[in-house]
Amino acid sequence: MASGDEDLNEKVLRQAIRLCEGLDLSLPPPRIAREIYRMIHSTIGDGDPYRDVKRRSNEIAMEYYPQLKRRVAESPNPFETAVRLAIAGNIIDFGARDHSDVEEISESIESSLAYPIDRAVLERLESDVYGSKNMLYIGDNAGEVVFDRILIEHLLPMNITYAVRGSAVINDATMDDARDAGIAGMVGVVDSGSDIPGTILDECSAEFRRHYEAADVVIAKGQGNYETLNEEAKRIYFLLKVKCSIVARDTGAEKGAALIVEARRGG
Repeated sequence: MASGDEDLNEKVLRQAIRLCEGLDLSLPPPRIAREIYRMIHSTIGDGDPYRDVKRRSNEIAMEYYPQLKRRVAESPNPFETAVRLAIAGNIIDFGARDHSDVEEISESIESSLAYPIDRAVLERLESDVYGSKNMLYIGDNAGEVVFDRILIEHLLPMNITYAVRGSAVINDATMDDARDAGIAGMVGVVDSGSDIPGTILDECSAEFRRHYEAADVVIAKGQGNYETLNEEAKRIYFLLKVKCSIVARDTGAEKGAALIVEARRGG
């Protein structure tokens, strides 16, 4: 994506292979990805090779915004519909896949609205969200942030803080993406202080950790957040599309499933 120079691409590939040889493979996948992407950024001299993809993802998602708002407004269960749409947006993921197009986003919307969901978990999520004083919503990808906005708007005027990555990694959302999606002018936005495509608390800034500790409930989007926060002793709900066999096996769901998963809270 960042270079048409085959020699440079080969150099990056060989360095990635050498880097992986020395990594602890018991680490969460997002931690390993962070090391690989730091090397890529340094080698190609570009700190954000996905910037154009992210900008286009935000633009495409904003084209869906009016119909997403309408689907929630016309729904007999607006909260459930807003949650399902937030999950649908998780299909926009260049870390798990090599493309994302308009047709696929449309299919994700319809499949997420129809996918069988655990009613008990949904009801606990709704009860915990509406019973909370402070909610932290941890985003995942650019483009997807627009789908997050739909759920956040439905929950206002609740006290919500939206979190993004501290700096560019893959197509994960940063502060610029929160601004492009209109979230930054709606609720408080904080960045994690980290370039890990997930949320490892020891790697996050003191400001992010303050918001995390103050939250009564956390909504965390996507596989990266699931892989890094699932053992935390916190009331966390993950909203995600299952995009790989490892997460499918861990959740007991099929690839393509639209899920609400509760954190194991320390196992």
